[in-house]
Amino acid sequence: MRIFALRPLDRNLFMESKPHKKRWSELGKFWTLPNVLSLARLMIVMPAAYLILVDGPLLWILGLVALAIATDYFDGRLARWSHTVSEWGKVLDPFADKVAGGLMVTVLTINGSIPLWFLIVVLGRDLLIVLGGEIIFRKKGVVSISLFSGKVAVTAVAITVLAALLKADPPVLQFCEITTVVILVYSYIRYLIRFVRSIKKQKSLEVNPDISES
Repeated sequence: MRIFALRPLDRNLFMESKPHKKRWSELGKFWTLPNVLSLARLMIVMPAAYLILVDGPLLWILGLVALAIATDYFDGRLARWSHTVSEWGKVLDPFADKVAGGLMVTVLTINGSIPLWFLIVVLGRDLLIVLGGEIIFRKKGVVSISLFSGKVAVTAVAITVLAALLKADPPVLQFCEITTVVILVYSYIRYLIRFVRSIKKQKSLEVNPDISES
């Protein structure tokens, strides 16, 4: 009686093929001008935060904050104009926004210009969004782009920071804080909805791999 053994090539026919998932090292070109602007934003906010802590010259602080806002305005637009939109850019731009905003709010909370509850909302929301993006990346190998509501939230935080720096009247500052928190919560809900839909879609693909992603 003859016994037939499966060759290695034959065994592969019975193995389920899995889609390739990207790793952080596979996100493509890192050093582009738009990405450098995003990194510059991280560098600019550090001396600005220090000057706020030591009660430095307001003109210098405002100048650095304005420069950081300018980098946020131009990095994405420059990427589109120069056709250098990259996966790394989708990571660095929102990451720089979150670090810059979180750092500014933190130092303003330390010196008593902004209440602690506002800082908790800002940092808590950003942390949850980052964790959600990391989960999606690990499951699907896809970098989640920022939503428009997220950009609006970053703008609202920047306005509140400027109001605190300029020592706005308490009712004005309180209005900025409450309005910003409402926008932050709304934007988080939008991110949460996208996260839940993405996870459900991934589970359906795992159950029925014949369903194509769109």
